[in-house]
Amino acid sequence: MRFAVPLAIDPSCFATWRQDAPIAEMGGETMGTTWCVKLAAPPGFDRAAMVAAIEARLEAILAQMSHWREGSLLGCFNRALAGEWLPLPADFALVMAAALDVAERSAGAFDPAIGALVNVWGHGPVQAARAPRPTEISAARAVSGFQRLAYDRAARRLRQPGGLHLDLSGIAKGFAVDALALLLRECGCHHALVEIGGELVGLGLRPDGDPWWVDLETPAAGIAPLRVALHQLAVATSGDYVRGRHTIDPRGGSAVEHAASVSVIHASAMLADAWATALSVHAPAAAQTLAVRERLAVRMLARAGDSLAEWISPALGALLAPAETGGAAAL
Repeated sequence: MRFAVPLAIDPSCFATWRQDAPIAEMGGETMGTTWCVKLAAPPGFDRAAMVAAIEARLEAILAQMSHWREGSLLGCFNRALAGEWLPLPADFALVMAAALDVAERSAGAFDPAIGALVNVWGHGPVQAARAPRPTEISAARAVSGFQRLAYDRAARRLRQPGGLHLDLSGIAKGFAVDALALLLRECGCHHALVEIGGELVGLGLRPDGDPWWVDLETPAAGIAPLRVALHQLAVATSGDYVRGRHTIDPRGGSAVEHAASVSVIHASAMLADAWATALSVHAPAAAQTLAVRERLAVRMLARAGDSLAEWISPALGALLAPAETGGAAAL
């Protein structure tokens, strides 16, 4: 077992930490998956009120960003006429700004404007009975791409260029994790572990003084397990070992076949989510160069023939014991 721990403990967390605090756990369904919150309950904690507040916050996010709901704000944008500007509420604007930034920095490996491609591959609301034909992929690509969008950040409005479909599934779940973490803090819960479908953020400390430990899933024997201390940190993973090859390369429209698992540890779950997607799209060498340039803490498992090769970025290596940082391991 290898351990990744933050380089420093946030001293402010001790002001609200209580050794005798009971751990409360709650959960439910959202975004086609599940959510779970474990928290060190402060005095006077009302579990029912907390669950209601969490569910209301998640519903508000879905009402804006769900590509499964025709009536969501995202659905309204996708149906808008060419040239129409749509005003964005604060949540949507924050996610859109981050998505476009990662799209630029990743040279289009992450792209929030490939809803048409997602649909032809059957990863959207309508299932596909077969893989798309090259002509169908070409037609979807012709109306896709973040470069076609015009975003007025000052006015918080987005222009529909005509026929473009947004798909925020590579970033919205991470945003929702961050949103729940902020909600917990606003409700006086400063020590918690929040998860939505495998995207996690850890706040403060457990009552026993430990951080919130999370094991990165390792879909192959022969690669040492990696346990991460989520202390004021988030982790997101992209890959095909659980859900199959659902990641699409926006640049060519094909399914990504080389990335078994890419995990990114970051202060923001939203950005960890987006960068995990971007890095899984790039070929391993390009992904490694990008991760180093962006100083991202990354554990990558990429296919090399019939084996998996592990790569740990320098930023993640700095969180490991010196004897545990050795580059790549193949099996």
